[in-house]
Amino acid sequence: MNHPNRYITIRGKNFSYLISKKAIVVSLFLLLAVIVVMILSTGIGSIYIKPTEVVRAIFGYGTDPSNLIVRSLRLPRVIVAVLIGASLGVAGSILQGIVRNSLTSPDTIGTTGGATLGAVSFFFFFSDKISIHWLPVAAIAGAFGATLFVYTLSWKNGITPLRLVLIGTGFTAAMSSISYLMMLSGPIILANQSLTFMTGSIYGVSWEKAVYPLLPWVSLLIPVIFLLARHVTIQSLGEDIARSVGSHVQRQRFLLIMLSVALAGAAVAFGGAINFIGLMAPHIARKLVGPSFGALVPVSALTGSLLLLLADLVGRSLFHPLDIPAGVFTAAIGAPIFIYLLYRSRNRG
Repeated sequence: MNHPNRYITIRGKNFSYLISKKAIVVSLFLLLAVIVVMILSTGIGSIYIKPTEVVRAIFGYGTDPSNLIVRSLRLPRVIVAVLIGASLGVAGSILQGIVRNSLTSPDTIGTTGGATLGAVSFFFFFSDKISIHWLPVAAIAGAFGATLFVYTLSWKNGITPLRLVLIGTGFTAAMSSISYLMMLSGPIILANQSLTFMTGSIYGVSWEKAVYPLLPWVSLLIPVIFLLARHVTIQSLGEDIARSVGSHVQRQRFLLIMLSVALAGAAVAFGGAINFIGLMAPHIARKLVGPSFGALVPVSALTGSLLLLLADLVGRSLFHPLDIPAGVFTAAIGAPIFIYLLYRSRNRG
């Protein structure tokens, strides 16, 4: 049944978008929640800063100690958590839509494992030869290489979603073993750097090393994916229907996969192997706004940001003075969810 009062139509000369009013309300609510958690997270630490003082310090009107703590130490970490969470959430939602399986995420098709192996390989072979600023390049290259390899191995007259996930999970385990082998055979400093990366931590990030390089990348890729997301909705109806309405299925599918891998690879490059955000965020978003990708992409981005903000906040405040990596908490929550989804899909192709 058509309910025109539930949607808003935005028309231009060459485009037309149908936006759900519910999706707008949910997105605004999640955006407000992200902002509130950002302010609270910035104020919580060994030195507590009131939310009003945090806001003043963000704009440079706080006291000198507050300005220093907020703007130089805590705000970069919070912003990186938002960017990485949004990247993983969007990448997961697109991959699940393209493969048409709820088990799919950057973690389960080898993207995260490939990025991790690329980073550990960089530490092992190049850390003493070239600048550390090339680390993201190594991680992104590893993400692309692993994803293409898994996709090729999974191809047999097409891609079966469960086969893609199982091969991706097995290949991820193999890449993890290689990473650990390099860690054990190298110097102790290599093991420390690699272990921090593999547990998924945004501890010690700064404006120059993380925020400034990651922000333009995310700001470019997420809008591009949002504009192309309508193709995922069309493909979800089936390849025959998609082709009948003029969709170039294989080309658009490959392009969206590469964009998702680029987004997830960048997130892993700057935040380490933070697992299961790309699995959980799209599921929560789908429960909130339904399967339409015009709404699912922004809601997945906001949900991913909120999940990682909360995981990081718990990790550095609940066990103070220890700073537990955020990836530990996302894995603790995400692993049981993945097992449940795998069990539920056991009789599917």
